[in-house]
Amino acid sequence: MTQYLLRRLLAMPLLLLGVATMAFLLSNFVKGDPLASILNERQMDNPQVVAAAKARWGLDKPIPERYAIYLANLAHGDLGVSFRTKRPVMRDLLDRLPATLELVFAAMVFGSVAGTAIGVVAAHWRNGPIDHGARLVALIGSSVPVFWSSLIALYIFSVKLAWVPGPGRLDAALAAPPPVTGLYTVDALIAGDWGTFLNALSYLVLPAIMLGWAVMGIISRMIRASMLDVMQQDFIMTARAKGAGTWRILLRHALRNAMVPALTIIGFSFAYLVTGAILTETVFSWPGIGSYAVNAARSLDHPAIIGVTLLGALAFLVANLATDIAYVFANPRIRLS
Repeated sequence: MTQYLLRRLLAMPLLLLGVATMAFLLSNFVKGDPLASILNERQMDNPQVVAAAKARWGLDKPIPERYAIYLANLAHGDLGVSFRTKRPVMRDLLDRLPATLELVFAAMVFGSVAGTAIGVVAAHWRNGPIDHGARLVALIGSSVPVFWSSLIALYIFSVKLAWVPGPGRLDAALAAPPPVTGLYTVDALIAGDWGTFLNALSYLVLPAIMLGWAVMGIISRMIRASMLDVMQQDFIMTARAKGAGTWRILLRHALRNAMVPALTIIGFSFAYLVTGAILTETVFSWPGIGSYAVNAARSLDHPAIIGVTLLGALAFLVANLATDIAYVFANPRIRLS
């Protein structure tokens, strides 16, 4: 297993290099002038100002030379400077990453726990009213666009019912907790500030549920199908013959084996949520990587676009590796090679 992990870890830089190359080429061949996000309209009409801006940002160099410079900087962990924020892209990503991770972790917890519970219940009461209801909830979650369901939920639960606050991450009157992890809920707990913790949690609940709903639908359907298959196996019959209770059979014997194929979905769901949080963060004005990516795409901010793409690729690679490792713990008979 150690050799397998080393091979996977050594392959990651090569894969990221391929992603960086594709992102660089696509960013530089797309139509549009990135200088429009750097200069105002009056400056754009001045050829000298335009030439100076191109020289400053390296846009006057041929694409192969810019690519070579970008790779040389990337080898030192330098993702370049954002055209829009005028700050290093790495600094921007590190500042915004905790907000996205807080949202994604909360969405993953909701999606995984609720999806697993719904899948088990639906399999136990197969083809009954509970099963049909659970499948309907899962179908809506996985088929309705997340931006549409988020807008509807925001209107109902924030505007009409006032059960949760509106967009944002914390009340304007409250100061952010002392930064330790960058996750407001965790940092507030570390500081022992329960008021800030509850306020941050109230802002987190609705976007996490809406983001995790799509994942919940996929996981519940996978768990249900796996549970129905596992429940027909001989070891389940043996457990029943020994007098094991229904829920003991479901949770201890069937669910453990049914989780193996579902782990693939759960692992990739994490990477999907990191990169798919764009729409949710936009609707809820969540200051994370998603809103940063939207602004970067709008302004043709090439360094920021490539930086976000690399971060998404890294999330997929890490999630894939973590999923393979989780297989071994879920089923010791599996061997990685």
